[in-house]
Amino acid sequence: MAVELLSGKVFILITGASKGIGREIAIKFSELLDKDSRLLLLARDENGLKETAGKIHNHVNVDYVSVDLSVAKADQLAGIINKYVNPGEYDRAVVVHNVGSVGDLSKFTIDMDDFDEWRKYYDLNVFSPAVLNSVFMKIFNDKVQAKKLVINITSLCGIEPFKSMGYYCTGKAGREMYFKVFAHEFPEVNVLNYSPGPVETDMLKTIAETAADNNLRTTMSNTRKERKQLTTDQTVDRLIGILKEQKYKSGDHVDYFDKI
Repeated sequence: MAVELLSGKVFILITGASKGIGREIAIKFSELLDKDSRLLLLARDENGLKETAGKIHNHVNVDYVSVDLSVAKADQLAGIINKYVNPGEYDRAVVVHNVGSVGDLSKFTIDMDDFDEWRKYYDLNVFSPAVLNSVFMKIFNDKVQAKKLVINITSLCGIEPFKSMGYYCTGKAGREMYFKVFAHEFPEVNVLNYSPGPVETDMLKTIAETAADNNLRTTMSNTRKERKQLTTDQTVDRLIGILKEQKYKSGDHVDYFDKI
């Protein structure tokens, strides 16, 4: 499947690439890239990153770096990216903000009274994508030819409330609004907020087993038991289809189930 947004010599940075959706994006995107394109994979789990890198199609260059994005500073992130890329060599630059965690599901909002827990959650899920995006855009600035694509992996939880998911819902909402503002400010950048649907990942398993809200826990548990959840393969294929069709407006929230 030819995808214009991934054509030419492309540099792609993917966070949370050691497993799940991030890994599947890396593998499937690599199948679509031209020779000498490059993937840079970031996550904390070095073994998982190594495993992902081993699945990348060999006509594409791949590098990976183990880094805790919740504590990494802008200059550290710039150093990592600059080590592996000469921005003037690429036709396109893509960053996939996939990293994320579901947070503590055992609490309802009235019990979410720990500043440190809030900060820790937002450092990884909101602040780190924003800072990394800033760093990436300054490296691939207006002086280079590369056309830019930003994919933020969001969630239905960013636009609809779910009981006992206060951290996750507010984090996804804040993160998505950041990318909407970014898209509004920089119309030359193609920005997609992609909601992948209920995918069989560690996160879905955690919700099904630990959510404080009985209805949510039961619903997610039944979804898994009845095998109604999506696979990473399905949701990434849908993402690629959305990118190929380009029927969304930059900054839009597009869900797996949306018809656009």
